[in-house]
Amino acid sequence: MIEQTHLYQEIHEQPAAVARLLQEDQEVIKALAAEIRRRDVSHVMIAARGTSDNAARYAKYLFGAHNRLPVALAAPSLYTIYHQPPRFGNALVLGVSQSGKSPDIVSVLAEARKQGALTAAITNISDSDLARTADFVLPLHAGDELAVAATKTYTTELAAIALLSTLLGGDAARLDELMQMPDRMAQVFEIEQDIPRVAERYRYLSACVTVGRGYNYATAFELALKLKELTYTVVEPYSSADFLHGPLALVQHGFPVIIIAPSGKMLPEMREFMATVKGRQAELLIVSDDNATLTDARIPLRLPAGAPEWLSPLITILPGQLLAMYLAAARDYDIDQPRGIHKVTETI
Repeated sequence: MIEQTHLYQEIHEQPAAVARLLQEDQEVIKALAAEIRRRDVSHVMIAARGTSDNAARYAKYLFGAHNRLPVALAAPSLYTIYHQPPRFGNALVLGVSQSGKSPDIVSVLAEARKQGALTAAITNISDSDLARTADFVLPLHAGDELAVAATKTYTTELAAIALLSTLLGGDAARLDELMQMPDRMAQVFEIEQDIPRVAERYRYLSACVTVGRGYNYATAFELALKLKELTYTVVEPYSSADFLHGPLALVQHGFPVIIIAPSGKMLPEMREFMATVKGRQAELLIVSDDNATLTDARIPLRLPAGAPEWLSPLITILPGQLLAMYLAAARDYDIDQPRGIHKVTETI
C-alpha cells in the first residue's frame, strides 16, 4: 500500500513541518537578520547541492526582489579541488543542506569564516559538520526523513528562506501571509484523488520538460529532479524564456510540457508561453490556481486560490511530488529507495 511508504507519509507531513519551522525558528532568524543589518551585508552567497540547490534558486529571486540583495550560487569545486576560493567581501554565506554532511558545502562556509564573512546554515541536522561551521544555525525541524527523495526538507528549506527574507524586511503583512501557508499547503491534497489516474496516463512516459519562471523557476528544477529520481524519466527543467531559445524544437504532437503557472505578475508571460507550445501541439499539464489558465490544460492540477506569488513555490511543488510518487508506484518501482542513489551524498 502506497500509504504505508515513508515517502507518502513525508509528503503529507509537510504542512505540519512548515508550521513547526515557522514557530520554532523566528528567534534565531531575528538574530541573524539583526546581524545582517548591523554588518550592512551587500550580497548573499549560497552553497548547496541537489534539492537544496533548487531551494537556493528560490532564494535568488526572493532575496533579490524583496530585500534588494544580489544572490550568487557557490561553485564548491573552487574550494575543494581547485583550491582557489573567491573573495566573499561583505557577504552572507549561506549553506543549505538537509544532512549538513557534504564536505564541499562545509568547505565553502569554512573558507567564509576564515575570511571573516557572516555565515549561516539551513539544515535538518543541528549538530552536523555544516551546523558546527556556521555562525548561525537555522534548523528545519522536519523530523527524520527516511525516504531517499527529499520532500519535507525541501519545503522547510523554502520556508526558512522565506522567513529570513520576511524578518529581514520587517514586513508584518508578509509575515502574516507566510504564517497562513501551512493551511494552504494542506488544501493542495484535495486534488490527490485525481493523481493516480494522471499517473496511469503517463505510465510509459519517456521524456518531458518542466517549465517555470520567476519564483517558480525553482519549482521547475525540483519537480524535474523528483521525476528523474523516482520514475527514471528523462526530464529537463527550463524557464519559459530559455525554452524559447532552442529547446522549443523538442515540441511536437503530444509532447508533455509541465507548466507551473500560479497567479501573479508572471502569469501573463506564462500564458503567452502556453499558447506558443500549445500551437505546436504539446500536451499541457498545468499547475495553477487560475481558472482561465487551467482551461488550456490537457491535465489541470488545481492549486488553492489566494496564495501570494512570492510564496507559491511552497504549494506548486506538492502536485509534482504526488505525481512523481504515483507514477513510480504505477511502474512498480521502489518508492522509498530509488535505484542507485542514497539519502546522503557526500561530494568534494
